[in-house]
Amino acid sequence: MKVEAWIFGILTLFALIVTPIYWLMSEDPTGTTALVMTFFLALLVTFYLAITARRMDPRPEDRKEAEIAEGAGELGFFPPHSWWPLWCAATLSVAVLGLVFGWWLFIIGSALGIIALSGFIFEYYRGDHAH
Repeated sequence: MKVEAWIFGILTLFALIVTPIYWLMSEDPTGTTALVMTFFLALLVTFYLAITARRMDPRPEDRKEAEIAEGAGELGFFPPHSWWPLWCAATLSVAVLGLVFGWWLFIIGSALGIIALSGFIFEYYRGDHAH
């Protein structure tokens, strides 16, 4: 986690340096606000990763004397293919088009969206990939 904290720390420092320069050169309040929010978001992630790195045992990636074999083993759960994100995106498109063409289309898109989102959420509770 220390490496990740350093990366976000560099991003925080970059946003801190660039923001006043951007304001002085452009006097654009919208872009400056976005850069200030980027600074605070990067600072938040840096703080979280630094605190988490102190509380946990060092990973093999964090130790200089670690061997490659120490990183072997299960890395986590990686889900198989899924069609549900496609249906969620399609129903969101129908709902957004409903805001343009008529409320009836928005209602249809929302109803289908609830079904698609339920299928996406409960995908691993039934069928071939049930846990």
